[in-house]
Amino acid sequence: MKKLLFVLLTAFVLSFSTFSTLFAQTYSFDGRDKAAIQVKPSDTFTPGKGYGYDFQSVISEARKAQNDTYRLSDGIFYFSVAVPDGNYKVTVTLGSKKMVGNTTVRAESRRLFVQNVSTKKGEFKTCSFIVNKRNTTILLPDGKTDRVRIKKREETKMNWDDKLTIEVNGDAPTLSSITIEPANDVPTLWLCGNSTVVDQDYEPWASWGQMVTRWLTDQVAVANYAESGETATSFIGAGRLKKIVSLMKPGDYIFMEFGHNDQKEKRPGSGAFYNYAYALKQFVDEARAKGVTPIFVTPTQRRMFDKNGKIQETHANYPEAMRWVAKDLGVQVIELHDMTRTFYETLGVEDSKRALVHYPAGTYPGQSKAFEDNTHFNPYGAYEISKMMVEGMKQLNLPVVQYLRDDYTPFNPAQPDDWKTFHWNDGPFIDVVKPDGN
Repeated sequence: MKKLLFVLLTAFVLSFSTFSTLFAQTYSFDGRDKAAIQVKPSDTFTPGKGYGYDFQSVISEARKAQNDTYRLSDGIFYFSVAVPDGNYKVTVTLGSKKMVGNTTVRAESRRLFVQNVSTKKGEFKTCSFIVNKRNTTILLPDGKTDRVRIKKREETKMNWDDKLTIEVNGDAPTLSSITIEPANDVPTLWLCGNSTVVDQDYEPWASWGQMVTRWLTDQVAVANYAESGETATSFIGAGRLKKIVSLMKPGDYIFMEFGHNDQKEKRPGSGAFYNYAYALKQFVDEARAKGVTPIFVTPTQRRMFDKNGKIQETHANYPEAMRWVAKDLGVQVIELHDMTRTFYETLGVEDSKRALVHYPAGTYPGQSKAFEDNTHFNPYGAYEISKMMVEGMKQLNLPVVQYLRDDYTPFNPAQPDDWKTFHWNDGPFIDVVKPDGN
């Protein structure tokens, strides 16, 4: 692996613009520039240096534990750069003078941006996308600060730190340059929700929020603040909405998918048409006060079939409560509840398992028991549902659809992509414990 990294990233040039704790700098790393600073495979990221290879020991340990089913790409690596909070335009040039390539690029917690790009020997292709980077600090209007109260397991996630991390993966990953520059003038899609939305860090779990980035150009950002186990009220209570409000600007959008965990709340005042509806109204009021467009997203279905092969309703009256609040406040709604029902019923009782975390014991290192999860998606399922989100935005005629990539093709949940043809390169992070929520 060290030899491959040295071939692909023998040199980088680092150029700075004005920098302070308030203003981000521009990094440009170019392996084809002979005058560039030499970065050796042994150069790892440190806060003092501000850039470098990252998570090399994790990759090494994962490679030792791989089996016939779970295998890492030979050239996978991570590269991190210390930057302040904000949106960043990342431009990557893929390809190599010496080898054929097939490269996938993800960022932060497995957000998919560049998928299976093939390059011939000596061929180079350039791709750009926007990555949102954040930490837990909230800057308040009076100059004081607060903090998002993240969960213990989130403390090690790539989303809540002081660096932007790029994952280079693929069947034959080749990368010749990376440029990272501030891009805070683009509209941002703020995502709020639970484990069906969150950027899942670990294989084989995935959610639509980390896949929808695949379909958007470098003219729009996605900031995914969702977290496993959250309800609409706990999301607010943890300060997640407060952080979003401190950063959102006119022209942005805020998407809210809740309902899975809310229905399990048993505190006084709990209920679909009580605290749930009130919390949704809080989201809407905060967004509109900042000139931001709120969009409701009804919860994804659980894979619960009746004897006739039809999906059973398991969310009680929470989807209806969301629609009721939407009608009352004039909020548009994306019906993932209906689209995922169609999706699962089209796949059928058995093949619908292919969209969720259903794997026999031993598929992943350390997995002693079979995964049989009927709520949480695997990469294929999350990928398909991200397309449903795009179709929902198109049905609502949201202006943001002007930023769809040229290779996006219309999607119908009644005619899903064949799971047999879906290709995903595993990362080195694995979790045999299911996410919070069900």
